[in-house]
Amino acid sequence: MSVATQQDLDLVRWFDQISMDDVAVVGGKNASLGEMYRELTPRGIRVPNGFATTAEAYRTFLRESALDKKIPEVLSGLNTSDVGNLQHHAMIIRHMILESPLPDALSKAIVEAYHHMCDADQHQLADVAVRSSATAEDLPDASFAGQQETYLNVRGQAALLDACRRCYASLFTDRAISYRAARGYDHMQVALSIGIQRMVRSDLATAGVMFSIDTETGFRNAVVINAAYGLGENVVQGSVNPDEYCVFKPTLLDGHRPILKKSLGSKSMKLIYDDGGSKMTRNVPVLTEQANQYALDDDDILQLARWACEIEQHYSDRQGSDCPMDMEWAKDGNTGELFIVQARPETVQSQRSVNTLRRYHLRQRGIELLSGRSIGDKIASGPVRLIRNVQEISQFQEGEVLVTDKTDPDWEPVMKRAAGIITNRGGRTCHAAIVSRELGLPAIVGTGNATEVLAAPQPVTISCAEGDTGHVYQGECDFEVETVDLGSIARPKTKIMVNVASPDEAFAFSMIPNDGVGLAREEFIISNYVKVHPQALLDYANLDEATRREVDAATKNYDDKPQFFVDKLAEGIAMICAAFHPKDVIVRLSDFKTNEYANLIGGKSYEPVESNPMIGFRGASRYYHPSFQAAFGLECQAVQKVRQDMGLRNLKLMIPFCRTVEEGKRVQEEMAKYGLVRGKDGLEIYVMCEIPSNVLVADQFAEIFDGFSIGSNDLTQLILGVDRDSEIVAHVFDERNDAVKRAIASVIANAKQSGTKIGICGQAPSDYPDFAELLVRQGIDSISLTPDAVLPTTLHVLEVEKQS
Repeated sequence: MSVATQQDLDLVRWFDQISMDDVAVVGGKNASLGEMYRELTPRGIRVPNGFATTAEAYRTFLRESALDKKIPEVLSGLNTSDVGNLQHHAMIIRHMILESPLPDALSKAIVEAYHHMCDADQHQLADVAVRSSATAEDLPDASFAGQQETYLNVRGQAALLDACRRCYASLFTDRAISYRAARGYDHMQVALSIGIQRMVRSDLATAGVMFSIDTETGFRNAVVINAAYGLGENVVQGSVNPDEYCVFKPTLLDGHRPILKKSLGSKSMKLIYDDGGSKMTRNVPVLTEQANQYALDDDDILQLARWACEIEQHYSDRQGSDCPMDMEWAKDGNTGELFIVQARPETVQSQRSVNTLRRYHLRQRGIELLSGRSIGDKIASGPVRLIRNVQEISQFQEGEVLVTDKTDPDWEPVMKRAAGIITNRGGRTCHAAIVSRELGLPAIVGTGNATEVLAAPQPVTISCAEGDTGHVYQGECDFEVETVDLGSIARPKTKIMVNVASPDEAFAFSMIPNDGVGLAREEFIISNYVKVHPQALLDYANLDEATRREVDAATKNYDDKPQFFVDKLAEGIAMICAAFHPKDVIVRLSDFKTNEYANLIGGKSYEPVESNPMIGFRGASRYYHPSFQAAFGLECQAVQKVRQDMGLRNLKLMIPFCRTVEEGKRVQEEMAKYGLVRGKDGLEIYVMCEIPSNVLVADQFAEIFDGFSIGSNDLTQLILGVDRDSEIVAHVFDERNDAVKRAIASVIANAKQSGTKIGICGQAPSDYPDFAELLVRQGIDSISLTPDAVLPTTLHVLEVEKQS
């Protein structure tokens, strides 16, 4: 423990003298820093040392400067609903505080503690971060996170004392006053503690934030990390679009490397020390070559994720219930070491009811104007109000859509009156994102050019209900809100699974009552995340110049082009497997037709032109063909990465369009070359039942596969001889045709006889309740449905099972 007298303790406390029991003394932020320094540093989690002024120190300052009398007088004329009035009164109070000297005893205690830090640095002036930490002794549940100021690279006692006084003044920013007034808190009952913490030289490396919960869906098994170059304030304030990484907690703790997703941010500038300048910090551009690289390597990502899990566990144990955490981290460019510089409980998603599901659905879409990172899962409409700076916020009207470059705490009084928020800059942890979640508003951040594309009073619709990407549509689009009481829904005997295409929506879809994923299609992942034909990546050296430029643009940060395919396909598959873990996730291997493969970047050079691709070179026939074997090998490597490296053994595989038993054997021989052997490490291999031959010799297919999944679309077209893409004969296509129903009944009976699992993943049960009823009465094991059909079909199946 650091040496300190009792008088010093009344004014200043070192981190090793603070715990979470001291929130009333030093505020939540500093209490948490002390808790981590005392309890988690011995376990290997690095937390920079420091000290904190106390709430009593702040009150002493007010008393000795008579501000405890002057501030209430100014506040007596306050009207927080009038932005101009709020700004005027807040400015007067801040000026009063800045013009008042700190008490001699407090100045002496701060300077002595600072000199002690300098002594530890061989008597050099220590560079420190000066952070505000508000507290209210009689309001233990109040949250003041992010409302007050932080100063970085503060050096020397004069600069330190000035920064401390500025922190005190920040207790009366527009946002802080508005927050307290809205909640009925007495402004004079709130005090401020100041944390003085050693700087981590992340100006020479990277920094950012992380959460031990998915901030958009509330999915609890993920750690989400944002990273950018330089000091972390740019990420917190939304001044840059950072990288984002997502890590799966359960298999991470088992020793695997489950980085589910790595998204490259633009990271166009970085905040560094202003050595030799007039400011403490300054922003400088990031070189394009550096910006196109990930700010963290995989080892650092995994280390931070492990720390996030350990920090969450510590705080959960301490409070006796789950406590997802919101953390800030930094990497020292001199030593290469990682540090945690702040941690606080996450207060939005962790408070949501787990028994109620509310889903927003667009009934119509206008012309898409913009896209960016979606915040929340709601939809809202309203007229645009373009606000370029804080001086213009008085123009804002209730119910408008706030459009700006980025927001900061001074904007919050108007943000709470907005229908939604759109910004040019920022990631999922920027100021606009954090406040939008707190207010329950949809927001789209990091659009790049919203202030150029949108203009007042243009009506727009913000949709954050379509996954990680948020969309801005022209006009006020019609939408609906579905609310479901999850606690009232029983589970039927027939497994009700989900068809999932987009990895970005997997976390949200996993909240729907389900028994796993009956169909995850690789084609969506390849089209949207890879975008390049696998053979073009394998044959990169021989591509023409134009195609090579397209490939390079799609594969930034990758010299090994085939590895790009493996990594991006693995990430997409892993997101879905993690979302539904430990339930089964059945992934169908690629089933592009030749004309669809040709549409991928570089694809036309590798695909034949077929007159009827629907029954041509597709599915199983491709996997062992000499022209595609190497490309199929990339798929197998991606699957192995998910199952072995990430530990997601709930991944099952399904072979599409397998015409003969011999084909099934040849495909499994190809898979075995990459270690994918049926039965090894629990691997199950299914086959799509979508060709008449699958029905007619089902008993033979059952000998080499673990299960069937009926593809009603292709099976119907091949039984009825109807091209399902033809409008002319579309009226003949009907899954409820007796021939189709007899085929399905036959294969279900055959599967039951052989003891083989059988389900359906085609569209029919999603569209036709009577078709689902037929399947249940035939004794099918599982029905996989589109997400919107899961709840109504579950209720219908429960009724059918009651009657059976």
